[in-house]
Amino acid sequence: MSSTLPAASVGRPPPDPAPGGRRLRARTDHAPWVHPALLALLLATAVLYLWGLGASGWANSFYAAAAQAGSQDWTAFFFGSSDAANSITVDKTPASLWVMALSARLFGVNAWSILVPQALMGVATAGLLFATVRRWYGPAAGLIAGAATALTPVAVLMFRFNNPDALLVLLMVAGAYAIVRAVESGATKWLVWAGVFVGFGFLAKMLQALLVVPVFALVYLIAGPPKLGRRILQLLLAGVALVVSAGWYVAVVELVPASARPYIGGSQHNSLLELTLGYNGLGRLSGEETGSVGGRPGGGWGETGWTRMFDAAQGGQVAWLLPAALILLAVGLAVTARAARTDRTRAGFVLWGGWLLITAGVFSFMAGIFHAYYTVALAPALGALAGMGAVTLWRQWGRAWAAPAAAAGVMVTAWWSYELLGRSGDFLPWLRWVVLLGGLLAALGLLASRWLPVRVAWVSAALALAMVLAGPGAYAMDTAATPHGGSIPSAGPSVTAGSGGRGGRFPGGMPPGAPGLGTARNGGAPPGGMGRGGMGGLLNGSTPGADMVELLRREAASYTWVAAAIGSQNASGYQLATGDQVMPIGGFNGSDPSPTLAQFQQYVADKRIHYFIGGDRGPMGGNDGDNAASQISAWVTATFPATAVDGVTVYDLTSSPGATP
Repeated sequence: MSSTLPAASVGRPPPDPAPGGRRLRARTDHAPWVHPALLALLLATAVLYLWGLGASGWANSFYAAAAQAGSQDWTAFFFGSSDAANSITVDKTPASLWVMALSARLFGVNAWSILVPQALMGVATAGLLFATVRRWYGPAAGLIAGAATALTPVAVLMFRFNNPDALLVLLMVAGAYAIVRAVESGATKWLVWAGVFVGFGFLAKMLQALLVVPVFALVYLIAGPPKLGRRILQLLLAGVALVVSAGWYVAVVELVPASARPYIGGSQHNSLLELTLGYNGLGRLSGEETGSVGGRPGGGWGETGWTRMFDAAQGGQVAWLLPAALILLAVGLAVTARAARTDRTRAGFVLWGGWLLITAGVFSFMAGIFHAYYTVALAPALGALAGMGAVTLWRQWGRAWAAPAAAAGVMVTAWWSYELLGRSGDFLPWLRWVVLLGGLLAALGLLASRWLPVRVAWVSAALALAMVLAGPGAYAMDTAATPHGGSIPSAGPSVTAGSGGRGGRFPGGMPPGAPGLGTARNGGAPPGGMGRGGMGGLLNGSTPGADMVELLRREAASYTWVAAAIGSQNASGYQLATGDQVMPIGGFNGSDPSPTLAQFQQYVADKRIHYFIGGDRGPMGGNDGDNAASQISAWVTATFPATAVDGVTVYDLTSSPGATP
C-alpha cells in the first residue's frame, strides 16, 4: 500500500483500506449516507445554537446598543457608533455590527434579532468547514471536522453571543475554503477571494484576522500548481485584494473630518489607524495599551507561555482535542514527507496545522488584553485536524504503526478529557470515568483490530469518536443551557484553578438587559486583578429599574442624549431600555478623551443632555485625576444637584447649578 495518497486523486478519495488491508466501499464521496449525514449535522448544530437563545437577553450590551444605534441611524451604522447621536464608536471595526443592525432594522431591536445572526453564522461555519475538509479527505473527515468544531464549548458560546468573533471565524474558514480551491485549480480568482474574505475579517475584528495570512500564503507557495514565478505574482494579487477589502474602510474613516464623524473609540487621538496598530494591534502583544484596563505587561491578563491554552481559564473552553490534533498533525506530516510538492494531503495538514500553531502561539504569549473566548479562532483548525487526521490514519491502517498511533491519540485525549472534567468536580462527576474507561477500551480495540474481524475496528472507531467528543459535548450542552452576558463570558461549568491557570469562570450575575432570567455566566474581573475605579461595573451592562426608565423617557424628544454615563457598558443598558440615546463618556473603558470637559460643558449649555448618571462606575485606565471622564464627573457633582432613582445617583443637567433637587 502506498504511504501517501496520490496527489491527483485526493480531491476524490480513493477506496478506503480497512484494517488488515481489506477494502471498504469503493466510493464514499457520493454515497447515499453523505447528504443525510450533512443535513443531520447542520440541523443538530442549528438546534444547539438556537435553542433558548433569547435567555441571554442583550448578551454583550456594548455591542447590542451599537446595533440598536445602527438600526436607527445610517451614520451610526457605517461607523459603528455606540449611540445614534454618534458621540463615539465601539473599539472595533463594525462589520459584525452591520449584520446585527440590518437584522434589527428588519425584525426590530430585540435579543433574537441580534443573536440569531450569530447562531446562523455558526451553522454556516460548520457546513463550510465540512465542504472544505471533504474536498481532499472525504465526507467522513468533513463530518468529524464539522461536528468537533460545532461542539467546541467556546464555539457554542460565541455563536450564541454577539461579539465580533462569530463573523470573524466564518470569514476565516471561507478564506481557507478559497485557498483549497486555489491549490486545486491554480486559479487566481480563488486567491483573490481568499484575500477578500480575510480583508472583511479585518473589518470584523481587525488584526486578529491576519494571523492566518502567512499560512494561506505558505500553503499556496508550496502546493499551488503553477510555476514559482506565477505563484508569487498570484499571491501579490491576493495581497492587493486583502489590502483593498480591508483598507477602503480605514481610508474612508481617516479621510472624513473628525467633526463630521463620531470619535473613534479605543483610540486616544481619534484615529482608526491608532486603534488598529495600538490598542487592538501591537499593544495586545506587548501589553502596552494606552487606555487599557486591568492588565499589565508581562502577564496581567493571565500567565503567558506554551501551557496557556491548557490552563484552567482556557482548557475547558477549547483544548479538549488539542493533544490529539498535535499528534495527528505530526502523523499527517510524517506520512506525506516524501510526497510530491503539490500533494494535497500534505497541503491540508500545513494549512490547518499552521493555522493552529500560529494562532495558539500568539494567544499563548500575548501580554496585552486576552480573554478565553478569543480561542474560538482555534476551533476550526482543531476540528479539521481531528477529521482529516482520523481518516488519514484509517487509510493507512495496513501499516504497522497506524493502529498504535490511533490508539495513542484516543488514549491521550481520553486522559486529557478526564483531567479537564476533573476541574469541574460538581459537573457530571461520573462522566470523567466513563470517558477514561471508554477511551481505554476503544484504544485496546483499535490495537487488537488487526487480528480481529473488521467490525471490531468499526465499533472501536465509533466508540473512540464518542469518547473524545463526550467531554466537549457535555460542556457544550451546559453552555447552551446557561444565559451569558457581559464583556468576558466563558463556556461550560465553573472550574477550579489548576497549576496552569487562575480559574476559568469569572464572577457575574444577571445578563444585562434580561432581568429575571436566573443565574447567568457573565464577564467580571479578569484574572490579574481590578482596574482603576473597579472593574466589574464597566464590564457588565447596567440594568435600570422602571422608575429610572420612566425618568429618562420624560421629554426625551427634546434632547440629543437623554443622559450621559461613564463607560459604554454603563450607558448601554439605559439606552437599550429606553430606546433613546445615552452618551457613553470615555468609550468602553471610560478612558478615551471623548468628550473633553469643555465639549461636555458646551453640550450642557446647549441643553443637549438631560441627565448625568453617576455611581461607582468610575473610569478605568490612565490617571484618574487627569482622565476626561473623571474631570466631567467631578464638575457635574460639584455643579448640579443629585437625586437617587432606583438606588442610582442622577444629576439633572438642565437644572440651575447648585439648586436644591
